[in-house]
Amino acid sequence: MPGGPAFVRELGRAWDAGDAVLPVDPRLPAAAAERVLERLRPSVVVDAEGERSHRPGGVPVEPGDALVVASSGTTSEPKGVVLTHRAVAASARVTSARLGVDPAADRWLACLPVAHIGGLAVITRALVTDTALTVHPRFEATAVERAARHDGVTLVALVPTALSRVDAGLFRTVLLGGTRPPSSLPGNVVATYGMTETGSGVIYDGRPLDGVEARVSGGEVFLRGSMLLRSYRDGHDPKTAGGWLPTGDAGTVEPDGRVTVLGRRSDVVVTGGEKVWPHAVETTILAHPLVADVAVAGRPDPEWGERVVAWVVPTDPGEPPDLASLRAFAADRLPGYAAPRELVLVAQLPRSSVGKVARHALG
Repeated sequence: MPGGPAFVRELGRAWDAGDAVLPVDPRLPAAAAERVLERLRPSVVVDAEGERSHRPGGVPVEPGDALVVASSGTTSEPKGVVLTHRAVAASARVTSARLGVDPAADRWLACLPVAHIGGLAVITRALVTDTALTVHPRFEATAVERAARHDGVTLVALVPTALSRVDAGLFRTVLLGGTRPPSSLPGNVVATYGMTETGSGVIYDGRPLDGVEARVSGGEVFLRGSMLLRSYRDGHDPKTAGGWLPTGDAGTVEPDGRVTVLGRRSDVVVTGGEKVWPHAVETTILAHPLVADVAVAGRPDPEWGERVVAWVVPTDPGEPPDLASLRAFAADRLPGYAAPRELVLVAQLPRSSVGKVARHALG
């Protein structure tokens, strides 16, 4: 079922019955949707028309479970992140407190896919705090701007590609997540960091939300808070005995509590013994006037171990950048070893529905 009033009604109906909800992306091919259902084993499926069908082999949830959200992470197999009502409520309250949400004056717009936590959390946040809510079935720039101009929407969650297509000034606050933010943002745009396992963003503009703790161990960011998942659908709990969630991301935590996330630890390129974080290189290259979009990853190299490779979408396909100019541009702003040693020109980058680059599909 796509996002919209019917989705919200079905969510409330399931919760009232003591059930948990697994949102399935209606854009998935039938075979891919079936794989999600087979792996996460719901008992009932509700289709776009609201028709209900029972599936054999469904596995009950635990009392208090609210959501099972499919998250593939860095693999192709969907994992089911189990979030309790307590966790959903905690996320809604600390987010709303940080943003100064006034249920009497504000209205949320949910326009991202509800099968992903970024879109789904807008709905649950509004429901928990009794804040007015508008839900669109998909992102459409004109509809989003119309909602702000004519429907009283003041708050919205977007990804960078969507942000670039609307006037952010129409909203009181824009939450931005999904992938790397642009180097400069309007003052009313809040860059968020989080994941399905944290129930949506838990770090806003580098600062953890109230009740969220962050630390670094072995170069990896760990998070702790009442909004974290209970477990995965298979019963595995990734948290440590102390309740800390390993994020799989590298980063730093300053003495004043500011968190800087460098990127997925699995994405780091080790070239000539030096570590190169794709995010930093991408942000730099994106400032090149001939570059419209870019992704950076490593390829095996007999001399360097790995070489830094940039997949670039040219601003003008008839005038693409060359490797020499791109290297010089990067080397003026980054250590020389971080400059790309190979350039691949592409028409577009493989991205997920929330804008994340699918690095495994770069080729």
